[in-house]
Amino acid sequence: MSRDYEQFPDDDNGNVLWQMHEDGDDLDEAHEIEYSIAFTDQEQAERCALFLLNEEQKISLFQDDDSGVTEWIITIYVYMEPAYADIVDLEEWFTKIANQFQGEYDGWGCMAYVYDDEDEEENYPV
Repeated sequence: MSRDYEQFPDDDNGNVLWQMHEDGDDLDEAHEIEYSIAFTDQEQAERCALFLLNEEQKISLFQDDDSGVTEWIITIYVYMEPAYADIVDLEEWFTKIANQFQGEYDGWGCMAYVYDDEDEEENYPV
């Protein structure tokens, strides 16, 4: 099957969605997509987390020391069909929110379920 560049544009998001499609993932089914915002300041992370909760978003907040630099990571869980335009819209919204609280939008990812002869799970981070 040739790639439909209107559905799967030639950028990071389009490439990940195309790869998911090529791997057999059903993009017409809802997935729990995880969007991340990173902070160097705990107070700003907590303020942003409260803002997102007030916006009725499902989130988690944790401290990450793995990179040698302490960061606070907010993960926003959105249950949605992984459509390119919707992902781009949410990325823009989360980037705006991240900037408002001196954080940095850090991408999205989701578990993909591929059903072949054997059930397999793959993780697609962007």
